[in-house]
Amino acid sequence: MQIIKKTSNFISVARLMIFTFVAGFLLLTHAVVQATNGESGDYRRVVTIYDQGERKSVVTKAVTVLGAIESAKIRLLEGDKVEPDYKTKIEGNEFIINIYRSWPVTIVDGMRREQILSTHTNPRDIVRQAGIKVRPEDNLSIKKPESITIDGASASLYIDRAIPVRLMLYGKPMVVYTHAKTVGDFLNQKNVKLSKDDTLSINKSNKIIANLNIEIWRNGKQTIAQEQEVPFSVKTIKDPEKDSSYKSLKVKGKNGKKSITYEVTMKNGSEIERKEIQSVMIEEPVEQVEVIGAKFKYSGGKLSEEQINALGRCESGMTATRNSGNGFYGAFQFSPSTWRSSAPAEYKGVLPHQAPIEAQMQAVQTLLSRSSIYTQFPGCANKMKAQGIL
Repeated sequence: MQIIKKTSNFISVARLMIFTFVAGFLLLTHAVVQATNGESGDYRRVVTIYDQGERKSVVTKAVTVLGAIESAKIRLLEGDKVEPDYKTKIEGNEFIINIYRSWPVTIVDGMRREQILSTHTNPRDIVRQAGIKVRPEDNLSIKKPESITIDGASASLYIDRAIPVRLMLYGKPMVVYTHAKTVGDFLNQKNVKLSKDDTLSINKSNKIIANLNIEIWRNGKQTIAQEQEVPFSVKTIKDPEKDSSYKSLKVKGKNGKKSITYEVTMKNGSEIERKEIQSVMIEEPVEQVEVIGAKFKYSGGKLSEEQINALGRCESGMTATRNSGNGFYGAFQFSPSTWRSSAPAEYKGVLPHQAPIEAQMQAVQTLLSRSSIYTQFPGCANKMKAQGIL
């Protein structure tokens, strides 16, 4: 009987321990779920949510913006924007959340159509979100869907691009964008007023087309200023530690700018005289510095195609028929004796300048297969070494 009683007590204790463990586990799980849902204990806050301007207040234990929205049973859709951000912690007893609903928009830019979800209502904000660049002169308008089949239920945002016009106003060139239909309308739109001494290069009734050239000149002498690019120079540094194939940019060059002022005489819209009266350097050009390899790499024997061409240019300007009148002949300035010892058999009976360039090159390779270029062509060999060719 004592054994049965002890066993019964043990089972009761075990059950109590298991119950305590399970209860603790459930409480811990509930706490984790609360934390996941952005809730914190029993502390409640008043949160005001403006959903596309419609106000809704909720008393919630949520500690994040997302938790408060879920407590208010508000459904968010793809593209909707929330301020502050979802993860923002709610602080204080009163908190405001704004929800901006996205809506489908089809952007029509000429032949291009692009559908996006946007929370914006201003057309320029919408195209900026889409990464489409527009000019201040471009017209943007939002209209009802043009085609349910093509665009679905989305509204259409139309971009009416302004046309570029190339205007030369008293010698100053500029590109101006417009929606004007005629040249006269364009001048009025841009507030360009012509005096009795002004000459217009085109009739005011002409229609505006893309890149139309319009020139306005004033008869008599006038000064105009034009900017010109000043090209940068290039400096080459030879590095004897690098192979000839090496090339790197040490300093990137940049073109400079100068302003040139001219005195121009106009008559009946035509320039009859132009004289430079002033030149001012606005921005000095930056010299480009390049580093090239000039490491000595020739170890004797035959020359490469680059090297043999360089040797010919050095000796004679690569002139195969060169007769210097000093006893040396051809592209490589052979003496007759050296030529006879190195020339191909069929050309040994003629002088070097009478043989084709291919035979002269072959003779150079034969000569250098048994002798050094520094012995046979010392002057040019040293120059080629300095240039990094050898």
